[in-house]
Amino acid sequence: MIEGWITQLRKGLLEYCVLLVLRRGENYGYEIVQALKRIEDLSVSESTVYPILGRLRSEGCLKSRDVPSGSGPPRRYFTLTPRGKVRLAEMNAYWPMLVAAMEQLKQDKESGT
Repeated sequence: MIEGWITQLRKGLLEYCVLLVLRRGENYGYEIVQALKRIEDLSVSESTVYPILGRLRSEGCLKSRDVPSGSGPPRRYFTLTPRGKVRLAEMNAYWPMLVAAMEQLKQDKESGT
């Protein structure tokens, strides 16, 4: 089914999407989720984003700090580390090559070669 493929593709892209959101500066988890939810085709939820944030933090790509909140639990703010900035730069460099390769495959298929 196409839905399963779309789900897997989205999951694979979410790390890149999280890093893109954080390139503008510090955000707390809920803000990141909301920024991604604004892009309807991503279909993200907290349960998909928070594990990515935790993994990126454990890999040294993000740092976090907890800030007390007047309405509930503390907010955890995330920021790109130098390693995270390098990873994002690598992903940004690879993205156009990936898109070009996919376009080439599509054109080859459409032209019958």
